[in-house]
Amino acid sequence: MLRKNAQALRPIVQVGKDGIGENMIRSLNNALEARELVKCTLLKTSPVGSREAAIECAGRTHSEIIQIIGHTFVLYRRSDKNIMGLKK
Repeated sequence: MLRKNAQALRPIVQVGKDGIGENMIRSLNNALEARELVKCTLLKTSPVGSREAAIECAGRTHSEIIQIIGHTFVLYRRSDKNIMGLKK
């Protein structure tokens, strides 16, 4: 179900030449709280690979890796306030 929903998503977080920094993790946390399911991409200048980036981002945001395909990965974290786009 989550993989199916992830197909229609546009990437909203990008890992660039600076790698995975505090600002990127903060943005990713905010996106996960608002959307629960977030697609991320790696730019060609990224110093880390997609698998390594997904594992690090998932660990630092306490989220789950849903899938990794090429330079794209999808993370999921259940939100207390917003469940799959529906406010409580």
